[in-house]
Amino acid sequence: MTFLRDTGLIYWSQIRANLRNPVWVIIGLMQPIIYLVLFGPLVKGVAPSLGAGADPWNILTPALVIQTGLFGALFVGFGIVAEWRAGVIERQRVTPASRGALLLGRVLKDMTVLLVQALVLVGVATAVFGLRPNPGGLVLSLLLIAVMGAGLASASYALGLWARSEDTLASLLNSVSVPIMLLSGILLPMTVGPKWLQNIAKVNPFSHTVDAARALFRGDFGAHEVYVGTAVTVVVSLALILIASRSFARENA
Repeated sequence: MTFLRDTGLIYWSQIRANLRNPVWVIIGLMQPIIYLVLFGPLVKGVAPSLGAGADPWNILTPALVIQTGLFGALFVGFGIVAEWRAGVIERQRVTPASRGALLLGRVLKDMTVLLVQALVLVGVATAVFGLRPNPGGLVLSLLLIAVMGAGLASASYALGLWARSEDTLASLLNSVSVPIMLLSGILLPMTVGPKWLQNIAKVNPFSHTVDAARALFRGDFGAHEVYVGTAVTVVVSLALILIASRSFARENA
């Protein structure tokens, strides 16, 4: 119960900070909406080559939600660098609060922000572009993306505590995030690329998350991509959370 109480306190303090300054949440939504407006017609143009009856909005929208989670979660480490510099982490360190709760409360806040952004993005795609995802698949895909976001946010917090510098963290994250995005098939399914590029993309765990989300959006619950993508996403996220929790505890010992 103490752990849950500590987690709740950290969560609400982080949520209040976001509500006082929601600018970054809004900025995080602008890029995927721009992609939806400007890149969506291009996907619509190549949709026939993706298979009979392929819906361009069911292809692009879940991928853009993942892009929002990818960049939003990966860059939360900048916040903890600022907290460390302001002495917030040091003050929390001397309290009896659970070290795991200090991390989990922040991660739950990031999952909440990601889900809100995802719902807004899906709402825009539905209202403006006629997106019609499978309702059950939409819920499951959002849960899957939230799990992915939890793993990435945990890793970002651990890296932030390690780097303790925005410049170092920015260089590291930018060098990682761009290849991950390009090799995940976010903008276009990797099936339209050459075989060698598809083989490289298979090493990227988030390409499997994208494939699973797309299958869920179209209601194909029995697809091979759903099982593989779910398993890979959960395993990778749990590993990142475990590594981050140990790092967080060590940094705050």
